[in-house]
Amino acid sequence: MSRKQNGKTNNKPKHGVCKTLKNALALNANFYENAQNTPKNWRLALAIVILAALSHALGSAVILLINRATLPVLLVALLMDVLSLIAGYYFWVFTIWKVGQWLKPIDPTYGDLLIPIGFAYTPQILNFLTLIPLLGRPIELILAVWSLLAVMVAVRQGLDIKTRQAVLICLVGWPLIQIAIGFVQVLQQELVK
Repeated sequence: MSRKQNGKTNNKPKHGVCKTLKNALALNANFYENAQNTPKNWRLALAIVILAALSHALGSAVILLINRATLPVLLVALLMDVLSLIAGYYFWVFTIWKVGQWLKPIDPTYGDLLIPIGFAYTPQILNFLTLIPLLGRPIELILAVWSLLAVMVAVRQGLDIKTRQAVLICLVGWPLIQIAIGFVQVLQQELVK
């Protein structure tokens, strides 16, 4: 559809938010390869990371409320939850960027990797589902692995490397992030006690 139709301007972007989320969830390689080509994508990628953090915090909030956390403890725990997920995103991008530089001297900048890896956090938007009794932890692991796979696709496309190299690069920071998330969850439970 053209921007100008029958003398009227069509202000709809080529790729809407829903299509962006669908492409990110489907691990669409072309989508991840072209993600950094649109400057407005930076805001959308950051919004996805923030939504993922808020979704994770929502799941944690319900669990903390069930455990009768006081309001100050709840607020501190949720702030820790949100900040740890966002910090984990920047840390993971940094490790990928540094290992990618070592592996391939001609590479994108740190900023170029923020967008596709931010989009790879799209499965994490569903993290609020972790509040489902008995299924919370398995859902959390499935979403973490889904995001890992999305980051692998984003790195493979962004650095223009082989899949095996992308897997190795992504696995450098991923376990550290999972340990940090587990540590924050344990710390939240300790705050409630």
